[in-house]
Amino acid sequence: MEHSFLSEQRRLLPYMGKWLLLALAVGLLSGSASAFFLFALELATGTRNAHRWLIALLPLAGFAVGWLYLRFGSSVEAGNNLLIDEIHDPKKVIPLRMAPLVLGGTVISHLFGASVGREGTAVQMGGALADQLTHVFRLKMEDRRIVLMAGISAGFASVFGTPLAGAIFGLEVLAIGRLRYDALLACLAAAIAGDQVCLLWGHALGLHHTHYAIASVPALGLWPLAAVAVAGALFGLAGKLFADCTHALSGWMKRRVPYGPLRPLLGGSVVAAVVLVCGADRYIGLGIPTIQAAFAQPLAPWDFAGKLVFTVASLGSGFKGGEVTPLFYIGATLGNALAPLLHLPFSLLAGVGFVAVFAGAANTPIASTLMAIELFGAEVGVYAAVGCVLAYLFSGHTGIYRAQRIGHAKPGKS
Repeated sequence: MEHSFLSEQRRLLPYMGKWLLLALAVGLLSGSASAFFLFALELATGTRNAHRWLIALLPLAGFAVGWLYLRFGSSVEAGNNLLIDEIHDPKKVIPLRMAPLVLGGTVISHLFGASVGREGTAVQMGGALADQLTHVFRLKMEDRRIVLMAGISAGFASVFGTPLAGAIFGLEVLAIGRLRYDALLACLAAAIAGDQVCLLWGHALGLHHTHYAIASVPALGLWPLAAVAVAGALFGLAGKLFADCTHALSGWMKRRVPYGPLRPLLGGSVVAAVVLVCGADRYIGLGIPTIQAAFAQPLAPWDFAGKLVFTVASLGSGFKGGEVTPLFYIGATLGNALAPLLHLPFSLLAGVGFVAVFAGAANTPIASTLMAIELFGAEVGVYAAVGCVLAYLFSGHTGIYRAQRIGHAKPGKS
């Protein structure tokens, strides 16, 4: 038996060496791409804020991005769903063009005022760049699956500065109710490497991740836990509403407007007109200042609805970017609105909402709980877990990623 044990350990060393080297390569590529993306995003946001008239050009920017995807990116237009599909049913290596197309499309979206996020871009860049290693190292099909998952983890971790959440996100996002433990080492190593590489580039470029602070976390008790559970259910319903509305508008636009570039042109016209006429600037772009304010002071109780509508209009009409930061905005402002009703601190419920709406919309409660701990501190962990689990249960079996499969159905599924 001792000989068998030693034999197992000897076989483990080459396995670890292989995946640590591959994960380091994935992290280097993804972390560097995320750093460049964050730098470009900061420039785009600053330029738009300094020249508000750029918002009037949002329809033309949308048409240009739509045309580029029609002409050069039809094979990668599915974005995150393409990565998930390739992990489930590997067919061919993701074209490298996915990375520059989604990078350029997202930066243009932010420059001219669409309401989109950044996670989708980082994940797509990470997955596309990681998959190029399939050619370099002539990877087998099963190894390619793991490399793609590592790319997703590294992209997510590096763009948000959350390596633990990123590692689990790459394992959890593929199927509802199931984790892929065969990729655990690769995803963890790639997430840590991607985060550290992005931080190194950040020091050189003067970049830093946004910091959020929960001012006070009440002691665990029956009422605070029950109140967070009630809020968690509402956060899950908000995540479901966001996902359902985005998919519904996207499907409607595709049926009514067959020519792809016209869809973001029309959607951009509506978004730009409402922003310029009504002064709704707080609902476009990432909305980081409003998210930060939700942790510190009462906001308008309709802010979460405003962000939801503008993001659904932007993503549903074809603008490129992610869903996660808008979901953070929706969750933080919804939590801010619920806090006085549930007699909880603004910062606590804003923080729980920040991660829980994402947990419900993406069906990733474990990654979302870890994200809360990484961003806000371990003392919020129990409240975040309650909010994320309830949001996951109440969000149904659909989500922002249509390629996500059902590993184990949630309770209540008929």
